[in-house]
Amino acid sequence: MAEKSSKGLVVSFGEMLIDFVPTVSGVSLAEAPGFLKAPGGAPANVAIAVARMGGNAAFAGKLGDDEFGRMLAGILKENGVADDGITFDEGARTALAFVTLRSDGEREFMFYRNPSADMLLRPDELNLELIRKAKVFHYGSISLIVEPCRSAHLKAMEEAKAAGALLSYDPNLRLPLWPSADEARKQIMSIWDKAEVIKVSDNELEFLTGNSDIGDATAMSLWHPNLKLLLVTLGDHGCRYYTNTFKGSVEAFKVKAVDTTGAGDSFVGALLSKIVDDHAIIEDEPRLREVLKFANACGAITTTKKGAIPALPTEAEVVEFIKSSS
Repeated sequence: MAEKSSKGLVVSFGEMLIDFVPTVSGVSLAEAPGFLKAPGGAPANVAIAVARMGGNAAFAGKLGDDEFGRMLAGILKENGVADDGITFDEGARTALAFVTLRSDGEREFMFYRNPSADMLLRPDELNLELIRKAKVFHYGSISLIVEPCRSAHLKAMEEAKAAGALLSYDPNLRLPLWPSADEARKQIMSIWDKAEVIKVSDNELEFLTGNSDIGDATAMSLWHPNLKLLLVTLGDHGCRYYTNTFKGSVEAFKVKAVDTTGAGDSFVGALLSKIVDDHAIIEDEPRLREVLKFANACGAITTTKKGAIPALPTEAEVVEFIKSSS
């Protein structure tokens, strides 16, 4: 483990849950004959994606003290993710999500969390020692929806920032979880100007700006003075990147998508694993483009299998995939 600990620590904060994915694509939840149990939750996916790249990752969040919660904690450990940021709630269940896979691999969600354990994480339960060790602190927006988790999220961000971490934000919009679209937009934007690296999907860009023309001008309307890198992922069209001094796009790898779950998290995990020990990559366009090509490959590979975590590739697999695609 010595080699791992020599690398900068990426701490991923937020929710981990069980995704129930239908065994058959292109049917509604009611019509699905059965479901495959897949561990998920965007921040946990990112932590495991970092670890699969040989990086040093930890997950901070709350799980139910139930069989699913213990199983998820075990999966993090098996995948080399430090679990000393996890707490267990004896009174609430681990969150569940039922995911409908359309025939094109895109998804719709139905969530069971009323409330789930992740929503009940309190600021006094945070492992601040772990958070202060982070070189990169990564989070989403689902932990902003309700108290006390919202306060825990804000405190964790503040502590990580004060200790010198790079703040990485992927809003990971899940509208069914929010009381309203307006509230989702308002809360997602409430912490926008704190992050130094932000990744949004094309759909999220449209949602946050209210502009269906998702070109450069729309993306740049989300720019703020603390931001170092804004990324817009475009599914099978690759990604666009924006920094203080340059912008551009990196094309996608063509694959047959089976399930897009976790593709964005795989992309983010790959990016963070590459920049954690060298933040200067963000300012160096040729190196940044190489990293984004690698991240695009990770995202592409992840769409070729069902479920998020089972589909996350290792560094060797990505290198091989890029070689065979060129």
